[in-house]
Parts: sequence; structure tokens; C-alpha cells
Amino acid sequence: MIKLDRYDLAILRILARDGRITKSRLAEEVNLSISPAWERVRKLEECGVILGYRADIDWVDVFRGSRIVLEVTLSRHTAHAMQRFEQRMAAANEVTQCYATGGGVDYVVHVMTRDIDHYQRFVDTLLMEDLGIERYFTYIVTKVVKHASANGPDWL
Repeated sequence: MIKLDRYDLAILRILARDGRITKSRLAEEVNLSISPAWERVRKLEECGVILGYRADIDWVDVFRGSRIVLEVTLSRHTAHAMQRFEQRMAAANEVTQCYATGGGVDYVVHVMTRDIDHYQRFVDTLLMEDLGIERYFTYIVTKVVKHASANGPDWL
């Protein structure tokens, strides 16, 4: 595990907010010269703290699809059963996020589809694949109240 200092944390916060920031602007914001600031960025990339750079796109706005939150409980809690389910979620184009959770349900899955019919066909497919889904609950997202990009918490 890499030890991060205040400069590293500042760089991460800035890059999470603006991955296209120039080297000079980044250095200015963290109060370092360009070479040391950029060397820190390269170190953070090389050790895997920075996973990549991408655009944060509102796909629902682009194609007017449906956002759905799916809670899933599996019938078996073996490593094999959970790994099989997780691999299927990772491979599903409709799944935008999948979280294994402790508590009342095993997984919380964020799904994006063209419409509700597409979603239902997706769930029917999952059920027919015998992934060990004991029960599931569907929540249709009616409004996004907050969508935070990966800026990181303010307490860092």
C-alpha cells in the first residue's frame, strides 16, 4: 500500500474533478513546480491508485433510457455461487454498477436499459440462467437527486 501525503491527496482530488487539467495548472493548484507535480501523477498511475481517465457521460440523457436499482438476494452464499453471479453482472451491458452488500440483501445493482420492457427481458434472462437468485426487488429511478462524480470525499 502506497503512503499518500497531502500533495498526493490534493492531486487525486483535482484529477477526479478535472482529468484534463494541464500540467502547469495542476502544479499551480497543488503549489508545486511542474516536474515534481507530474512525477507524483506518474507514480500514482504506476502504482495503480489512478486507474484511468474518462468522460462522465449521462447516458440516460443521451438516449432517454430507464435507470433502475435492483436488489438481489441469492439462495446460496457459497463462494462459487457469488462468483458466478458477480461474473454475470460484470459481463452484462445493462449493468452500470454492482455492489456486494452486507445486511438485508446480497447485491445492489444499477441497471440502465432502453425502457422498462428491455429491463424486464434482462431480468427474465437472469432468472432463466439459474444464477441462484432467490428474490429481487426493482426500484425505478424517477429523479436523480445527486450524482457525484468520483471527486472523492471532502474529508481527505
